[in-house]
Amino acid sequence: MEDLYRVFSKGIRFHLYRQFGPQDLDDKVHDAFLVITQAIRRGDLREPARLMGYVRTVVRRQVAAHIQSVIDLRHNYTELDLVSPLRDLRPNPELSAIERQNLELAMRILNSIPKRDREVLMRFYLREQTPSQICADLGLTETQFRLIKSRAKARFGELGKRCLSRRAAGTTPT
Repeated sequence: MEDLYRVFSKGIRFHLYRQFGPQDLDDKVHDAFLVITQAIRRGDLREPARLMGYVRTVVRRQVAAHIQSVIDLRHNYTELDLVSPLRDLRPNPELSAIERQNLELAMRILNSIPKRDREVLMRFYLREQTPSQICADLGLTETQFRLIKSRAKARFGELGKRCLSRRAAGTTPT
């Protein structure tokens, strides 16, 4: 997988950089890599000689989906020429309670994932450490870091969805 990642990441990275710029570039490259490797594992790619074409198709679809989301966002956005109303800057008790509940839920979910995954997510997203610093501290390669971060994000998202769906259904989240 590391060899496959090294072979494709430069071309994919360049193409995605041209389309999106530097924002979330690593995540977008890694998302494309995950789609490709999952398709290979499922046996969806029957002819290895067509792998490069499949990679190009995945990246093009990723770009098209991003463009469509930007179009949808612009379509739904309405600019108002109204003067913004004055707001009371004191904390709203209801919003404070909601934020506290969301934070507690996020921390409960974060504490339920494996320690190494939690450590990578917390260092990267909460402490805003660089990938190279995290790799050095935890003894990881860049590829291992990206894989761990991607899988941990996915697991965190799955657990969060489950917990929120239980909450919406009226059962207690675990």
